[in-house]
Amino acid sequence: MVKKVKILFFIYQMGGGGAARTLLNIMNNVDRERFIPYLVTLNMNGSYERELKKDITFIKLETARLSRSIGRLKEIIQEEEIDIVFSTIPRVNTIAIIANRLARRKAVNIIREADNLGGSVKENIQLLGFGMIYKLAHQIVSLSEGVKRNLVRRYKVKPSDIEVIYNPVDLQMIETKIDQGKLDPEHEALFETADKVIVTAGRLVKQKDQETLLKAFAKVNETIKCQLILLGEGPLKESLVSLTNQLEIADRVHFLGFQSNPYLYFAKSDLFVLTSIHEGFSHVIAEALATGTPVVATDCLSGPREVLNHGKYGQLCKVADVREVAEKMQMVLSYNQEEMEQVRVKGIERAAHFDAKKIVAQYETLFLQTLKRKKV
Repeated sequence: MVKKVKILFFIYQMGGGGAARTLLNIMNNVDRERFIPYLVTLNMNGSYERELKKDITFIKLETARLSRSIGRLKEIIQEEEIDIVFSTIPRVNTIAIIANRLARRKAVNIIREADNLGGSVKENIQLLGFGMIYKLAHQIVSLSEGVKRNLVRRYKVKPSDIEVIYNPVDLQMIETKIDQGKLDPEHEALFETADKVIVTAGRLVKQKDQETLLKAFAKVNETIKCQLILLGEGPLKESLVSLTNQLEIADRVHFLGFQSNPYLYFAKSDLFVLTSIHEGFSHVIAEALATGTPVVATDCLSGPREVLNHGKYGQLCKVADVREVAEKMQMVLSYNQEEMEQVRVKGIERAAHFDAKKIVAQYETLFLQTLKRKKV
C-alpha cells in the first residue's frame, strides 16, 4: 500500500476572498486515495469554513497574529509528520517557509502568489524582501502568466522556479448551488422587474474600484433602466453608499453583503461587471462565466485578460475609464436574445478550462513532482 501524502494548507483565514476559495476547491477535490489534507488558519472565523469537507483535519491556532503563529505551526508540521506545506499570500508564505525550516523535517514548501502586487517604492522594496524568502521554497505557483511576470520583475525570482496553474473553479458545486439554492424572498424581488439587473461581487476595497462601477452605472441608467447588486463586505461601504446618493441612484443600487451562494445572483442577472484596478486571476469572472452570465471587466493586470482570452469571452475596458465601462455595459445589455444565448454558451465553454477536476489534477502532479525532486 502506497503511503498517502500529508498536505498542510496554511492561510490566515477562510474568508470570502479568492485565495481562500482556491484553497477550498483544492482541498475539497484533491484525490483522497493519494493525499490527506490538513487546514491550519489563525484564530479568525471565515465564511468558507462551513463548506469544507468533513474529512479535512482543520486546526485553528490560538493566535490571530500571523507573527505569533510560527511556533505552533512548526509543532504541527512535526507532530503530524507533514510532507507538503502549501500556502498563499506573501506574509503567510513567509511564515510557512520559516516554520517549516524550524521544524527540520523533510517537508517541502510550495507557495502560491495570487496577485500583481507592487508599484510604490515602499511596496517594491517589500516584494524584494519576500522574494529573498521565496527562494527558500521548493516550488512557487503563479495563478496567471501576468503574475509570473510580476514575480520575475519585482520579487527577482527565476522564471524556471515558477509554475503557472490557473485557479480551480468547482463547476459541479456551482451547478448544484444554482439548482438547489434559494434566494432570500427580499432578494428574489430584485429580479422580479422589467429592469435589467447588473451584479458584481468582491470586497468593498480600493482594489475593486466599485466607485468606477457606480459612476458607469449612473450613465447607463440614463438610457436603460437597471438595478445594480453588489455582493461583498468591506471598509468602503459607507463611502460607496454616500456616492450612490450623490449620483441619485441610491434607489437602484443594492448592497447585499457576502453571500455564500453568489451563483444564484449571477445566473439571474443580465450582466456581471468587475472594475478592479489589479487582479491576479479574477476567480469571480470565471465563476460568472460558468453561470452563463455575460461579463464586462477592466483590462487590469493581469487576470481578466487571461480569463476572458483577450476579450474573446467577455468585454474588456480601460481601468477607471467610466465612459468606456458604461459603453461596454450598455452594449451588452442591448444584445438581442440570440446574441445573449451565444454569449452564454461561450462563457460556459470558457469556464470548462478552469474546471476544478482538471486544475486540481495539475496541482496533484506538481505536489508529487516537487516531493520527488526533494528526495533526489
